[in-house]
Amino acid sequence: MVRQMSDEHKAANARARAENKAVGAYLEGLESNRARPGRRRTAESIQKRIEAIGEALESATPIRRVQLVQERIDLERALSAPTETTDISELENAFVEVGVSYSGRKGITYSAWREVGVPAAILKRAGISRGGT
Repeated sequence: MVRQMSDEHKAANARARAENKAVGAYLEGLESNRARPGRRRTAESIQKRIEAIGEALESATPIRRVQLVQERIDLERALSAPTETTDISELENAFVEVGVSYSGRKGITYSAWREVGVPAAILKRAGISRGGT
């Protein structure tokens, strides 16, 4: 026996899918913009290192030479790669629209959101508070 879903149930499933998509996209955007540990590499610092590798290659042992060549290749690739940062303002707005509903449906607390990097100001805009949604 095949049961038919009611229009209400279909609409609830559609809302849940939309919320999942908005929250997932926002969290991925946060992750891609997260600061990486260590010193920021600039094009100038990468170029200086490439030049230093060129000088070091002249007197390097064969094993060191292959390591330096690979480092140079990696640095040249990094120089030519586009610097990608995700503009998350649209993703933030979508999260703000569904955040409180999603949190309530999934039982996600303010603390959990903060731990994964969602800023307090965004949670406040979404209506998610420390004391519950």
